[in-house]
Amino acid sequence: MSNKKHEKQVQLWMIPITAVIFAAVLLALPHSVPWTARVALAVTVNAILLWALELIPYGLTAVLTGFLLLVLQAAPTSVVFSGFASPALFLVVAGMMIATAVNETPLAKRITYHILSIIGGSATGIVLALIMILQIQAFFIPATAVRATLLLPVALSLVQLMNAAPGSNLRRLLLLAVAFGGNISGTAVMTAAIGNIITVELINTTLGYKISYLQWFVYTLPLWLALTPIIWFILIKTYPPETRHFPHLGAEMRKKLAELGPMQSAEKRCMTMMGLTVLVWMLEPFHGLHPTATAVMAVVLLTMPGIGVVSFDKVVQINFSTILILGFTLSLGNALNQSGAITFLGTLVSASWILQVLQQPLLAITFVVVVTQVYHLGVTNVGTTVVTILPIITGLAVAAGVNPVPLAFTAGLTSLFGYILIVETLPNVVVHSTGLISQQEFLLPGLWATIATTVLTILVAATWWRWLGFI
Repeated sequence: MSNKKHEKQVQLWMIPITAVIFAAVLLALPHSVPWTARVALAVTVNAILLWALELIPYGLTAVLTGFLLLVLQAAPTSVVFSGFASPALFLVVAGMMIATAVNETPLAKRITYHILSIIGGSATGIVLALIMILQIQAFFIPATAVRATLLLPVALSLVQLMNAAPGSNLRRLLLLAVAFGGNISGTAVMTAAIGNIITVELINTTLGYKISYLQWFVYTLPLWLALTPIIWFILIKTYPPETRHFPHLGAEMRKKLAELGPMQSAEKRCMTMMGLTVLVWMLEPFHGLHPTATAVMAVVLLTMPGIGVVSFDKVVQINFSTILILGFTLSLGNALNQSGAITFLGTLVSASWILQVLQQPLLAITFVVVVTQVYHLGVTNVGTTVVTILPIITGLAVAAGVNPVPLAFTAGLTSLFGYILIVETLPNVVVHSTGLISQQEFLLPGLWATIATTVLTILVAATWWRWLGFI
């Protein structure tokens, strides 16, 4: 029997098992818990299992989640579809359209070849270049999966140019640089990752605290600047390259640059428009425009006949499954909140020692980072992680009598990072889909990267956030 057929049979058996678990959660919860809360919790557990086990397509799981909330009356129709009225959803849609428009020009390739031509003479330099390229792309390609997908062909061509044999450390380095570099690329740019957008939206809607693009950037800048060299260091120490110098590679990159020719008018317009977009995002505290409005402005500029770089028909060809996942994920968060499920969970987990820990700022940050990292290993979908853990952290913070905003922010930020398991983040999945790297090869560098990220987050909180008055 083929492996694929065996996996299919296992999946067919697992689907009814998840249905039994759903029913068990629904019926086993105390009757003192309101029906709406029980349904919301059972639907959440069901969605987490289906997403984690990938038994059915992600988008189908999202639709099923909305259907169950409606049919079992966990929340009114307006709440079940509230996620689709959220500005966060349209920010993601606009981001996907922007990414498509930018990808229609050679701009991303030009930047990649230029950086590699400068520091691409050694294996360690090439790994650093790949990581840095992803950080630069974060400003004008607002999706981690898209950034990883765009850079992966470059990494694969480097595998061939550098004769990186199967099973070699060099091959592992090139591929993991794309995965791990993609994971950290959303750290400081609010619009660069769906998890950031959901975090800001939930903090705004549930706590009434608005975090601007500039605030997110300022709060996370030291962590981002530290993660780039540290992730690079972890990779090259975990997998030392067999060959260190590639003098011919710089010349090859310069050749590719020459093949692109001089910078085209479309590239210059794209750079100007994206530069303007980032500037307007940064100035949000002064003009008050929601980031979604700025993103829509960018779409208009990039697709406007005469001045744009791509036709509008081209950019609307986006992944509708992503929209369904985000919309129903946000709706699930609202249903959990309005049904009383979060209050119940907060009461359930609010042990006295936890409340005491949360009353000490640094211990609270440490607790949230560690819990979120562990939780994210089980709940691999970033959006689901953010939607389900932020309300719980918020409820605990309120019960402890402390400001919930920095703790919710920390949980959302930590949810971005997933290095150990392939399914934790989309860059990992994109790289693993090549079939050139295994789950086992993620484990050791992933463990070190997780430890480093945890320590750095706590350190930034103890210094930078405290100096800014954020905690």
